[in-house]
Amino acid sequence: MPAKTKKTKTPAKGKIGVMVCGHGSRSESASREFAAFVRHLPDRLAPWPVEFGYLEFATPIISTGLDRLREKGATDILAVPGMLFAAGHVKNDIPALLRDYAAQHNISIRYGRELGLDDKMLTAASHRIGEAMAKADKSHGKIAPHHTCLVVIGRGASDPDANANAAKLGRLLMEAMGFGWVATGYSGVTFPLVEPCLSRVVGLGFKRIMVFPYFLFSGILIDRIYGFTDKVAAAHPNTQFIKADYLGDHPLVVDSLVGRVHAILTGDNHMNCSLCKYRAPLPGFEAEVGLPQTSHHHHAEGAGAAAAGCNPSECNLCDEFCTGECRLQDHDHDHAHHHNHTHTHHPYPHAKHPLGPLSVVRKKG
Repeated sequence: MPAKTKKTKTPAKGKIGVMVCGHGSRSESASREFAAFVRHLPDRLAPWPVEFGYLEFATPIISTGLDRLREKGATDILAVPGMLFAAGHVKNDIPALLRDYAAQHNISIRYGRELGLDDKMLTAASHRIGEAMAKADKSHGKIAPHHTCLVVIGRGASDPDANANAAKLGRLLMEAMGFGWVATGYSGVTFPLVEPCLSRVVGLGFKRIMVFPYFLFSGILIDRIYGFTDKVAAAHPNTQFIKADYLGDHPLVVDSLVGRVHAILTGDNHMNCSLCKYRAPLPGFEAEVGLPQTSHHHHAEGAGAAAAGCNPSECNLCDEFCTGECRLQDHDHDHAHHHNHTHTHHPYPHAKHPLGPLSVVRKKG
């Protein structure tokens, strides 16, 4: 049974409300799954009202969720990121939006930490992988874990600390479940990308490759991960490829998010900043120490399915799934197709790495 969250005293600052800040997706299924996930929370956090909103693409946007909490009388809002790792969205975009909203409406907004890695998240991940292993053993015959290579696929970020946490998760899962080896790949932004990662893992000679996307919900990136897995599998028919499910609304993930809300009141919500590129001069990222906390995602709030690159059926570059091929054109045209606006990111030191970090590897010729 999941451990019970310890009770906390409500401070006398005003009526508390809870705001869950999601990333947002062009995929309607991802939005439905996130909304269903949030519906688990009111019973766990009563009597506090709970609302949610998205940073980009989907609706409601974060400010709409905050408006709804104020309409319910909330003046002391506990906001948590419904995201796995602390990269730019968690460290910059969301807190900047919350800061500006709080100042505009003269309310208190206290910000919690990301889901990250803890025993509950690790256990939930092992359950998803275990489910896929059991299904594969039943349909294809049993293969021992030590003959299986686990491949964890993370979202990928320009923040090395966030990327390292995906690799740490893989190592923890390998030792917990006895896999023969573990590799880490990413759906975009950094490297190695899914296709080159899996292509190289095949060369290790394992009988089975277990692909686990460490994601909360479905969407274009999950389609891309599974699509590239099928592509590599088709090129290597003698290796068994298994696709584990993403986390979804696993009960232990819900437990973790509830714990993040309560931690705001107990003072246990501090991020691990020792390797944050904005606080420590990490090799290769020294120029980013102390950069101002800003957000550039206003342009994509509520953009939904109208956003560029959303629908493969309307794309002349993709057939069965969104490969991210358009991102190569975006890069060549200063990101005009993808963002259709002017903003800048701090230069990523490995932007020209041959295994990434664009969403799809450029083919020679």
